[in-house]
Amino acid sequence: MKRSVHELPIPQHFDASKADSVWRVPYEQRARDAREWADKHKIKKAAVDKTRLCLMVIDAQNTFCLPDFELFVGGRSGKGAIEDNVRLAEFIYRYLGVITEIDPTMDTHTAMQIFHPVFWINDQGEHPIGNQTIITLTDVEKGIWKVNPAIANSITGSYSFLQKYARHYVAKLTADGKYPLMIWTYHAMLGGIGHALTAVIEEAVFFHNLARTSQTGFEIKGGNPLTENYSVLKPEITEDHTGRPIAQSNSRFIEKLMKYDAVIIAGQAKSHCVAWTIDDLLNEIQAHDPELAKKVYLLEDCTSAVVVPGIIDFTDQADDAFRRFAAAGMHVVKTTQPLEDWPDLNL
Repeated sequence: MKRSVHELPIPQHFDASKADSVWRVPYEQRARDAREWADKHKIKKAAVDKTRLCLMVIDAQNTFCLPDFELFVGGRSGKGAIEDNVRLAEFIYRYLGVITEIDPTMDTHTAMQIFHPVFWINDQGEHPIGNQTIITLTDVEKGIWKVNPAIANSITGSYSFLQKYARHYVAKLTADGKYPLMIWTYHAMLGGIGHALTAVIEEAVFFHNLARTSQTGFEIKGGNPLTENYSVLKPEITEDHTGRPIAQSNSRFIEKLMKYDAVIIAGQAKSHCVAWTIDDLLNEIQAHDPELAKKVYLLEDCTSAVVVPGIIDFTDQADDAFRRFAAAGMHVVKTTQPLEDWPDLNL
């Protein structure tokens, strides 16, 4: 592989064999290591970067990245997120000196949300099975699945409202051509270990923070009980059945991204949170200036699609989405390509 002129060696502390496990990042030691690394390699402060480059890491959390957790993104290989994170961590270390800021998104949930089992119930008093049940408009209209009356007090206080809203929600997903309502197993639970960044990425992000004196820009998403929020930029549904707003676009973060000279996107899952975030970003770009799409880079070897063996495989949909993004002007790249060979990137 050709070596980039901007490339740094990978620090000795990095251990790719630990990418599939939970462990504690030794913050004080890594902080010292980062300062020494910056001095040794004459790494400048991020504030003086002439070309400002943002790395957006989407949902690189234990819940999606480790095999023993709830929604491991294995892709077709069965090791997707693990292998993605090794490449992503190495990319962060190698290009530490030119990545201005890292913005990880954090999928953040509580139990009673519209895509979790407890939200729904059938006539037998059973909840849908996570990762296996898709709820359609027909299911709701025929009463096959209904809102669980027991949760009403915790969500809105009105069961009638929730039942009407539920029909509106699945109907709107269908009308907008979005994925149908998939019931996911409980995941990315706020306060739980699954919510945390997977350690191999957390360590790399923390090291970057200290080496470049660049505060990591965490973006929280997904806490609204009445809508899915695959994209960090916009929830799936923004209004209830009466037309009243229930959520809004993340305009502050959109404006922040637009100000960078380049935005690199990686993370999980390619078919869901990654694709939806890119799609929303592309819509914003096209509304302002379609030429801005050229400053977006999609790290294709650092993201995998949702595949539930024997149930569903979103790989083809994810690949189709990336082809559409490329046709719109975004660049699909890999970590094996030296940065100076990336089109339209002037470092």
